[in-house]
Amino acid sequence: MPPPSERVRLVARLHGVVLAPALARALPLAAVGGGLVVLGWPATPAGAVALALAAAIALRAVWRWERTRLLVTSERLVIVTGTLRRTRAEVPLARVRTVEIEQGVLGRLLGYGTLVAGDLEVPYVPDPRTVAELAGR
Repeated sequence: MPPPSERVRLVARLHGVVLAPALARALPLAAVGGGLVVLGWPATPAGAVALALAAAIALRAVWRWERTRLLVTSERLVIVTGTLRRTRAEVPLARVRTVEIEQGVLGRLLGYGTLVAGDLEVPYVPDPRTVAELAGR
């Protein structure tokens, strides 16, 4: 939580595209698990294990995405991750000379990019131009 003298300009999650790799791994595993369950005994236990593993992969990815926040205040740029073990990286805006945006073709199409501000590099930032403008004062 920022001190009362700081104004919060933006609080955001990372772009949802960050979930794609984990969900791409979980979906085929779930399909195999569902197929094994449909086959019936003796494949049912293996199918249940595959479905549980697919659910765990997807849940972990969504949990990590949900617990990651990007915060831009009038004084600093902060990225906070984690639930039980919180990690916080921040850079004072006064120390940032330039804010860079790195975007590939897919990033431009879907509206995300990597924001580089001083020593802090934040991938999958939604609408990175707006964040860069807020961080650049």
